Amino acid sequence: MSNKFKTLCFVLLVAIISAVMINLNTGFLDLNIQDFLSKSINNQIAEIRINRVLVMLLAGISIPTSGFLMQEYFQNPLAGPDILGITSVASLSVAFYIFFSQHLILPEFLQNSFLSLSSVAGSVMLMLVLLSVSNKFQDQSYLIIFGFLISALAGAIVSLLQFYAENQSLKNYILWSFGANNMVSGNQIGILSVLVLFGLVMSFKSIKPLIGNSLGTSYAQSLGVNLQRLKLLIIVASSILSASITAFLGPILFIGIIVPHFCRLIYNPAKLWQQWILNMFLGMLIMISFSIIAEKTQIPLNVISSVFGIPVILVMLLKQNKV
Repeated sequence: MSNKFKTLCFVLLVAIISAVMINLNTGFLDLNIQDFLSKSINNQIAEIRINRVLVMLLAGISIPTSGFLMQEYFQNPLAGPDILGITSVASLSVAFYIFFSQHLILPEFLQNSFLSLSSVAGSVMLMLVLLSVSNKFQDQSYLIIFGFLISALAGAIVSLLQFYAENQSLKNYILWSFGANNMVSGNQIGILSVLVLFGLVMSFKSIKPLIGNSLGTSYAQSLGVNLQRLKLLIIVASSILSASITAFLGPILFIGIIVPHFCRLIYNPAKLWQQWILNMFLGMLIMISFSIIAEKTQIPLNVISSVFGIPVILVMLLKQNKV
């Protein structure tokens, strides 16, 4: 590893730790160390803040990794779980679950499990469709248009479900769609951690084949890269990482696109192992920072990510058009 990469990682790690400390002390009440370490009056508030930080760290690892894998596989810097419609379809799956399971009496653990499974199932199905359709498009930019159409269709179906939904179901869906990171419980974080860990293992297995794939299909096959296995790894890893976060935090838009973009700007884009690590570090820093802004302004998390991400994507499009 180069000195530049080590320096970048160190700076990001220090920034992440600083942001975590600020996040833990952001809220209506000022807490001290005893509130986090012992059963004090404010211990429950401290626990909520710890859960908030943990889920933001998991989101910061998962969403950029999902976007990074898809961008490297499709060789398109605009590929991401939200642009390609994966987040929208995962949201649609969650909407179906929320609206049609209202009268089911299930333990919290099973409710959380079914919520995450419905989100992952929807995203996996769309990823399979995207991979089959991508082979038919000579221009990969058409894939972005296809993803946009899928997002629009999913949004229309969600609107239809909201129109006919009961009041309580509609309220639950709206609260979920705002990205309320303060509402994530310890049990949900446990399920989310397992899903993220599984997705990261699949990501780890896909990096080396991706390096060969980036040099061209023929060259990759000459190196012994199993392209079908690589496709499966990308489907599983990207879908699980993006959909699991969507299931518990709502649609966090554009982070899967802009974080890989920033990482390529600050370090050699050809070194995929280092790029993956930088994506996770920078993703954690950005998500923790967004969480601090959300707590101080009371603006929903997905609104903040959109306001931050849309200008960056517009600049990327203008730069590509100039080239």
